[in-house]
Amino acid sequence: MLSFFDLQKEYARLQRDIDNAVERVLKSGWFVLGREVEAFEEEFAAYLGGKRVIGVNSGSDALFLVLKAFDIGCDDEVITVSHTFISTADAIVRNGARPVFADIDLETCCIDVDQIEDRITSKTKAILPVHLYGHPADMDAITKLAKKHDLRVIEDACQAHGATWHDQKAGTLGDASCFSFYPTKNLGAYGDAGAISTNDDQLADKLKMMRNYGQPEKYVHQFVGVNSRMDEVQAAVLRVKLKALDACNNQRREIAQYYTEQLSDLDIILPQSKDNVRHVFHQYVIRVPGGHRDRLQQQLAEMGIATQIHSPIPIHLQPAYCSQANGVSLPHTEKICKEILSLPIYPGLEKDDIDQVIKGVRQCLS
Repeated sequence: MLSFFDLQKEYARLQRDIDNAVERVLKSGWFVLGREVEAFEEEFAAYLGGKRVIGVNSGSDALFLVLKAFDIGCDDEVITVSHTFISTADAIVRNGARPVFADIDLETCCIDVDQIEDRITSKTKAILPVHLYGHPADMDAITKLAKKHDLRVIEDACQAHGATWHDQKAGTLGDASCFSFYPTKNLGAYGDAGAISTNDDQLADKLKMMRNYGQPEKYVHQFVGVNSRMDEVQAAVLRVKLKALDACNNQRREIAQYYTEQLSDLDIILPQSKDNVRHVFHQYVIRVPGGHRDRLQQQLAEMGIATQIHSPIPIHLQPAYCSQANGVSLPHTEKICKEILSLPIYPGLEKDDIDQVIKGVRQCLS
């Protein structure tokens, strides 16, 4: 079976540097919020071209903590999308606020900016765009709307490490931004980890306390915080992998271009990329119209080719969110979720394997 993602190949390529980094942590005897975390925060901030980065336990916690730091809570509303991983909405609800879902743009699968303003009310406190699959949302239009209505902009950049909007890195375009370093991300740890980026020093200082029980110093608790600390092993691994991020993203882009060249004549819809965007293809997601997606996935599996669907059920139709969604109609979101299929794409994917995927898709759809 051709796997959808292969972490062993990645480890083999970076094994010496990763082993050395982990050994360095083990020999130090310090395992949580130490020098490795501090170094990664500085290096990732420099990579993004931003001011501050705060390492946390996960992308989910990053989203939760940013909303909490902005005092977004009971009776507040945050505008976001339903076509995303559920942690985007979970972070809003965990803070006592309500997600207000906007539909998506059919070309990019990111939030449709034309739908945002109609959803703004006196309760709206923030816009939370998701840079889905590695393609940034329309941040010019979003930040313009936010400024007009005095709203926060919180980027969910959990799938967009290294992506750019007008040559500016995703994660530096809003008031604060959230990253996940889940192992299969473009920049992935070897366990759970996440980060928040911001150019606001006051916010960054608050978040550093919040992630560590609200402590400005040991045993002094300025406010109620949480335990969401990045560990030293994950930070050390991320420091190694950060150096290879641009090269790995370039490999993803090359694979995506090859897929597009070889599949463009088929009756499927291929990923689009805006001219002012550097798409980093966390996923290569095709759309199979006509109700044939599930059959294609099954046929590819029978050929030994693994694919995935990210995500098959939109959040507003999830049992946990029916009451939050208030019966909202999102026709583009619902259409997309019936058509999307993610093909294998990751650094180290061999050309023979890519050709196997292309051959399989062509054979199934001819």
